[in-house]
Amino acid sequence: MQNGHPRASAMGVRGCLRAVSSYSSPQVVVVRNGHLGTAYRALQLLVLLYFTGYVFIIQKGYQEREMGPESSIITKVKGVTQSPSKVWDVGEYVAPPEGGSTFSILTRVDISPAQAMETCPEGRAVANATCSSDQDCVPRDTDTSGHGERTGRCVPQAGGTGKSCEVLAWCPVDGDSISESLAEMASQFTVLIKNNIHFPRFGFSKGNIQASESGYLKSCMFNTTSALYCPIFKLGFLVEQAGEDFAELAEKGGVIGVIISWNCNLDLPDAECNPHYSFRRLDPKGALASQGYNYRFAKYYNWNGTRSRVLIKAYGIRVDVIVHGQAGKFSLIPTIITLATALTSVGLGSFVCDWILLCCMDKEQRYSSRKFDCSPAAPPRLIPLPPLLPPPPPLPHCLPPPTLASCWYPSGTEHNEL
Repeated sequence: MQNGHPRASAMGVRGCLRAVSSYSSPQVVVVRNGHLGTAYRALQLLVLLYFTGYVFIIQKGYQEREMGPESSIITKVKGVTQSPSKVWDVGEYVAPPEGGSTFSILTRVDISPAQAMETCPEGRAVANATCSSDQDCVPRDTDTSGHGERTGRCVPQAGGTGKSCEVLAWCPVDGDSISESLAEMASQFTVLIKNNIHFPRFGFSKGNIQASESGYLKSCMFNTTSALYCPIFKLGFLVEQAGEDFAELAEKGGVIGVIISWNCNLDLPDAECNPHYSFRRLDPKGALASQGYNYRFAKYYNWNGTRSRVLIKAYGIRVDVIVHGQAGKFSLIPTIITLATALTSVGLGSFVCDWILLCCMDKEQRYSSRKFDCSPAAPPRLIPLPPLLPPPPPLPHCLPPPTLASCWYPSGTEHNEL
């Protein structure tokens, strides 16, 4: 029994090795059915068309790709306009002046009267500002929707129609503002958008300005076909391409997006990698609350020794320059992966047709018996065991009396008598 365990272990190891080194091949059954054969070839054709037309040609599945280039944007606005009270140049109607990817151009302003830091009644539109006595006004209290810090006094309102809490603020807080439009010449402002991109994986860089001479940008204007590399746009052109009315947008303000797309096939010459421009409005046009685009800023000055200011509520067109893109170049690894996927997907037709035969046709039993032919397991092979001890050698046969002379040997053997 002790010797049986090593033999059993050896047999188990041999069986495992035999199972690992064996190969099973699927049985091929030819089914002569016109409809099924047509469906099978049609599925194969669809798979081949998909990988050939869409994956390889359109999606360029043979290329290594890089998404999102490194990008820099520099903008510059030029132009002069006027309102009923003054002439406005680029230093006054553009904010911020640094020329980044986001900037706004003023098209209408509401100018409040001169204000000074002093005490005055709180505005009528502020909640909880009305009062009947000083007890209703808490000293040094502030309201997030108010204009300043309350003094604790209840004073008559400026119009004499009631009382409100007195505040220390830039007064008057409810002065009537003067509205002025800057849109008369605003549509003719020119906007230069300078963009440079870099794909670090491929070491490829390019810009949207290709000038043959130094004064090229002084005389050109953007055109999709004839001046693609002259990125100078009129403000009215940006609004028009976004599908908006300039007069309406200048009145309420809004946000216009300039989208620059770089889709570069680096297997082609560098001249084939060109920017593509698109324009659209980014803020919701029909919003009922907080419609348009506006902000406030102030200009300060001294008048008779008193520090004063003019508060301006500005409406304008904000321009957001957005850059995105991708680059692709031939690489062996994605090509092999795509080809392997395509060849594997061709077998989809066999799987679908097998499923139809096994589940949807009236000969599924016959097909199943031919497709899955299971042979009975072979009986176990008996391995003869070696003897435990070697047999003893043959001995000579002697007749009694046991004398040396009377010994005889089997026939065919030689012996010598002593």
